[in-house]
Amino acid sequence: MSCSRGAASPDTFTQKKLFADSGGYCQNPGCNKNLFIEIGDSKFQIAEMAHIISAGDKGPRSETSLTANEKGDFNNLILLCPTCHTIIDKAEEQYPIELINEWKNSHSKKIEALFNIKIFTSRENAREVVISILNENKYIFTKYGPMSDEQFNPESETPKRWLSKVRQHILPNNRKLYNIINQNYHLLNSNEIEIVEAFKQHVLDFEERHLENADIDAAQFPKEFSNIFS
Repeated sequence: MSCSRGAASPDTFTQKKLFADSGGYCQNPGCNKNLFIEIGDSKFQIAEMAHIISAGDKGPRSETSLTANEKGDFNNLILLCPTCHTIIDKAEEQYPIELINEWKNSHSKKIEALFNIKIFTSRENAREVVISILNENKYIFTKYGPMSDEQFNPESETPKRWLSKVRQHILPNNRKLYNIINQNYHLLNSNEIEIVEAFKQHVLDFEERHLENADIDAAQFPKEFSNIFS
Protein backbone atom coordinates (compact mmCIF):
# COMPACT_ATOMS: atom_id res chain seq x y z
CA MET A 1 0.00 0.00 0.00
CA SER A 2 2.04 2.89 -1.27
CA CYS A 3 1.52 6.45 -2.41
CA SER A 4 4.24 8.55 -3.99
CA ARG A 5 2.50 11.92 -3.99
CA GLY A 6 4.90 13.85 -1.77
CA ALA A 7 3.14 15.80 0.96
CA ALA A 8 -0.17 14.38 -0.32
CA SER A 9 0.98 10.96 0.91
CA PRO A 10 -0.70 9.83 4.15
CA ASP A 11 1.36 9.27 7.27
CA THR A 12 1.58 5.90 9.03
CA PHE A 13 -1.27 6.69 11.43
CA THR A 14 -3.57 7.57 8.52
CA GLN A 15 -2.63 4.41 6.64
CA LYS A 16 -3.50 2.23 9.63
CA LYS A 17 -6.74 4.11 10.19
CA LEU A 18 -7.66 3.61 6.54
CA PHE A 19 -7.01 -0.13 6.75
CA ALA A 20 -9.14 -0.35 9.90
CA ASP A 21 -11.94 1.60 8.24
CA SER A 22 -11.91 -0.72 5.22
CA GLY A 23 -11.88 -3.95 7.19
CA GLY A 24 -9.42 -5.28 4.61
CA TYR A 25 -11.80 -5.07 1.64
CA CYS A 26 -12.01 -2.78 -1.38
CA GLN A 27 -14.31 0.09 -0.44
CA ASN A 28 -16.05 0.14 -3.82
CA PRO A 29 -19.45 -1.43 -2.93
CA GLY A 30 -19.60 -2.98 -6.39
CA CYS A 31 -16.32 -4.81 -5.77
CA ASN A 32 -15.58 -5.56 -2.09
CA LYS A 33 -12.53 -7.61 -3.14
CA ASN A 34 -10.45 -9.04 -0.31
CA LEU A 35 -7.23 -7.01 -0.19
CA PHE A 36 -5.26 -9.77 1.58
CA ILE A 37 -4.32 -12.60 -0.78
CA GLU A 38 -3.00 -16.08 -0.04
CA ILE A 39 -1.78 -18.24 -2.94
CA GLY A 40 -0.01 -21.36 -1.76
CA ASP A 41 2.71 -20.25 0.64
CA SER A 42 2.62 -16.67 -0.65
CA LYS A 43 0.77 -14.03 1.37
CA PHE A 44 0.48 -10.40 0.29
CA GLN A 45 -1.83 -7.42 0.22
CA ILE A 46 -3.01 -5.57 -2.90
CA ALA A 47 -4.53 -2.50 -1.26
CA GLU A 48 -4.00 0.89 -2.88
CA MET A 49 -4.78 4.27 -1.34
CA ALA A 50 -6.73 6.45 -3.74
CA HIS A 51 -7.28 10.19 -3.43
CA ILE A 52 -10.93 11.23 -3.53
CA ILE A 53 -10.01 14.80 -4.46
CA SER A 54 -7.10 14.29 -6.84
CA ALA A 55 -3.56 14.70 -5.56
CA GLY A 56 -2.83 16.67 -8.74
CA ASP A 57 -4.27 20.00 -9.85
CA LYS A 58 -5.86 18.86 -13.10
CA GLY A 59 -8.94 16.84 -13.89
CA PRO A 60 -12.61 16.72 -12.80
CA ARG A 61 -11.75 15.76 -9.20
CA SER A 62 -9.04 18.37 -8.68
CA GLU A 63 -9.30 21.15 -6.10
CA THR A 64 -6.51 23.71 -6.17
CA SER A 65 -7.57 25.36 -2.90
CA LEU A 66 -6.50 22.30 -0.89
CA THR A 67 -2.96 21.96 0.37
CA ALA A 68 -0.96 18.81 -0.29
CA ASN A 69 -1.28 17.84 3.38
CA GLU A 70 -5.05 18.20 3.22
CA LYS A 71 -5.12 15.95 0.16
CA GLY A 72 -3.23 13.32 2.17
CA ASP A 73 -5.71 13.49 5.05
CA PHE A 74 -7.79 10.43 6.03
CA ASN A 75 -10.99 12.14 4.91
CA ASN A 76 -9.65 12.43 1.36
CA LEU A 77 -8.53 8.82 0.99
CA ILE A 78 -10.26 5.58 0.14
CA LEU A 79 -8.79 2.07 0.08
CA LEU A 80 -9.33 0.22 -3.19
CA CYS A 81 -8.07 -2.77 -5.11
CA PRO A 82 -5.69 -1.93 -8.00
CA THR A 83 -8.42 -2.34 -10.63
CA CYS A 84 -10.90 0.02 -8.96
CA HIS A 85 -8.14 2.55 -8.27
CA THR A 86 -7.13 2.57 -11.93
CA ILE A 87 -10.73 2.88 -13.12
CA ILE A 88 -11.67 5.88 -10.98
CA ASP A 89 -8.47 7.71 -11.96
CA LYS A 90 -8.78 6.93 -15.65
CA ALA A 91 -12.45 7.92 -15.80
CA GLU A 92 -12.72 10.78 -13.32
CA GLU A 93 -15.83 12.26 -14.93
CA GLN A 94 -17.75 9.03 -14.31
CA TYR A 95 -16.52 8.84 -10.70
CA PRO A 96 -17.08 12.24 -9.06
CA ILE A 97 -16.09 13.19 -5.53
CA GLU A 98 -19.64 12.76 -4.20
CA LEU A 99 -19.90 9.18 -5.47
CA ILE A 100 -16.57 8.06 -4.02
CA ASN A 101 -17.38 9.67 -0.66
CA GLU A 102 -20.65 7.76 -0.72
CA TRP A 103 -18.70 4.53 -1.32
CA LYS A 104 -16.46 5.18 1.65
CA ASN A 105 -19.26 6.19 4.03
CA SER A 106 -21.39 3.22 3.03
CA HIS A 107 -18.51 0.80 3.51
CA SER A 108 -17.67 2.28 6.93
CA LYS A 109 -21.26 1.72 8.06
CA LYS A 110 -21.07 -1.92 6.94
CA ILE A 111 -17.91 -2.43 8.99
CA GLU A 112 -19.49 -0.77 12.03
CA ALA A 113 -22.52 -3.05 11.68
CA LEU A 114 -20.26 -6.08 11.33
CA PHE A 115 -18.55 -5.28 14.63
CA ASN A 116 -21.85 -4.17 16.18
CA ILE A 117 -20.48 -0.75 17.12
CA LYS A 118 -23.34 1.11 18.76
CA ILE A 119 -23.83 4.63 19.98
CA PHE A 120 -24.87 4.16 23.61
CA THR A 121 -27.19 6.40 25.56
CA SER A 122 -25.48 5.87 28.91
CA ARG A 123 -22.04 5.19 30.36
CA GLU A 124 -23.45 2.09 32.08
CA ASN A 125 -24.47 0.49 28.78
CA ALA A 126 -21.12 1.31 27.19
CA ARG A 127 -19.31 -0.08 30.23
CA GLU A 128 -21.10 -3.45 29.96
CA VAL A 129 -19.80 -4.00 26.44
CA VAL A 130 -16.31 -2.65 27.09
CA ILE A 131 -15.71 -4.70 30.24
CA SER A 132 -16.56 -8.00 28.52
CA ILE A 133 -13.92 -7.32 25.86
CA LEU A 134 -11.37 -6.17 28.41
CA ASN A 135 -11.95 -9.30 30.50
CA GLU A 136 -11.25 -11.55 27.51
CA ASN A 137 -8.03 -9.67 26.71
CA LYS A 138 -6.96 -9.81 30.36
CA TYR A 139 -7.51 -13.56 30.57
CA ILE A 140 -5.48 -14.20 27.41
CA PHE A 141 -2.67 -11.92 28.58
CA THR A 142 -2.52 -13.55 32.01
CA LYS A 143 -2.57 -17.13 30.68
CA TYR A 144 -0.42 -16.79 27.56
CA GLY A 145 1.25 -13.37 27.70
CA PRO A 146 4.91 -12.43 28.15
CA MET A 147 4.56 -12.29 31.93
CA SER A 148 3.17 -15.82 32.33
CA ASP A 149 5.38 -18.49 33.93
CA GLU A 150 5.33 -20.63 30.79
CA GLN A 151 7.03 -17.89 28.75
CA PHE A 152 10.28 -18.79 30.49
CA ASN A 153 9.98 -22.52 29.77
CA PRO A 154 12.03 -23.26 26.60
CA GLU A 155 9.93 -26.37 25.87
CA SER A 156 6.59 -24.63 26.26
CA GLU A 157 4.27 -23.93 23.33
CA THR A 158 2.82 -20.95 25.19
CA PRO A 159 4.91 -18.26 23.38
CA LYS A 160 3.62 -19.53 20.01
CA ARG A 161 0.08 -19.69 21.33
CA TRP A 162 0.44 -16.13 22.64
CA LEU A 163 1.24 -14.85 19.15
CA SER A 164 -1.71 -16.77 17.76
CA LYS A 165 -4.05 -15.41 20.45
CA VAL A 166 -2.81 -11.88 19.77
CA ARG A 167 -3.70 -12.06 16.09
CA GLN A 168 -6.95 -13.96 16.47
CA HIS A 169 -8.38 -12.23 19.53
CA ILE A 170 -6.49 -9.33 21.09
CA LEU A 171 -5.90 -7.29 17.92
CA PRO A 172 -9.56 -7.53 16.79
CA ASN A 173 -10.72 -6.85 20.36
CA ASN A 174 -8.50 -3.78 20.56
CA ARG A 175 -10.02 -2.48 17.34
CA LYS A 176 -13.52 -3.06 18.70
CA LEU A 177 -12.63 -1.06 21.80
CA TYR A 178 -11.01 1.64 19.66
CA ASN A 179 -14.17 1.96 17.54
CA ILE A 180 -16.53 1.84 20.52
CA ILE A 181 -14.65 4.72 22.12
CA ASN A 182 -14.70 6.76 18.90
CA GLN A 183 -18.44 6.20 18.49
CA ASN A 184 -19.16 7.08 22.12
CA TYR A 185 -16.63 9.83 22.72
CA HIS A 186 -19.48 12.04 23.94
CA LEU A 187 -19.89 9.83 27.03
CA LEU A 188 -16.33 10.33 28.27
CA ASN A 189 -15.67 12.69 31.14
CA SER A 190 -12.80 15.17 31.13
CA ASN A 191 -10.58 12.91 33.24
CA GLU A 192 -10.86 10.07 30.72
CA ILE A 193 -9.77 11.90 27.58
CA GLU A 194 -6.03 11.54 28.16
CA ILE A 195 -6.45 7.89 29.18
CA VAL A 196 -8.33 7.16 25.96
CA GLU A 197 -5.69 8.85 23.81
CA ALA A 198 -3.00 6.76 25.55
CA PHE A 199 -5.03 3.62 24.82
CA LYS A 200 -5.32 4.56 21.14
CA GLN A 201 -1.55 4.91 20.85
CA HIS A 202 -1.17 1.53 22.55
CA VAL A 203 -3.51 -0.06 19.99
CA LEU A 204 -1.58 1.39 17.05
CA ASP A 205 1.82 0.45 18.46
CA PHE A 206 0.64 -3.06 19.36
CA GLU A 207 -0.57 -3.56 15.79
CA GLU A 208 2.71 -2.28 14.37
CA ARG A 209 4.70 -4.67 16.54
CA HIS A 210 2.60 -7.79 15.87
CA LEU A 211 1.50 -7.20 12.27
CA GLU A 212 4.61 -5.56 10.88
CA ASN A 213 7.18 -7.11 13.26
CA ALA A 214 8.40 -3.61 14.06
CA ASP A 215 11.05 -3.31 16.75
CA ILE A 216 9.58 -0.31 18.54
CA ASP A 217 9.28 0.99 22.07
CA ALA A 218 5.52 0.48 22.10
CA ALA A 219 3.13 2.44 24.27
CA GLN A 220 1.97 0.25 27.16
CA PHE A 221 -1.66 -0.49 27.90
CA PRO A 222 -2.81 2.26 30.30
CA LYS A 223 -4.13 0.46 33.39
CA GLU A 224 -6.59 3.29 34.03
CA PHE A 225 -8.41 2.29 30.82
CA SER A 226 -9.76 -0.77 32.66
CA ASN A 227 -12.06 1.63 34.53
CA ILE A 228 -13.31 3.51 31.47
CA PHE A 229 -17.00 4.48 31.65
CA SER A 230 -17.08 3.38 35.32
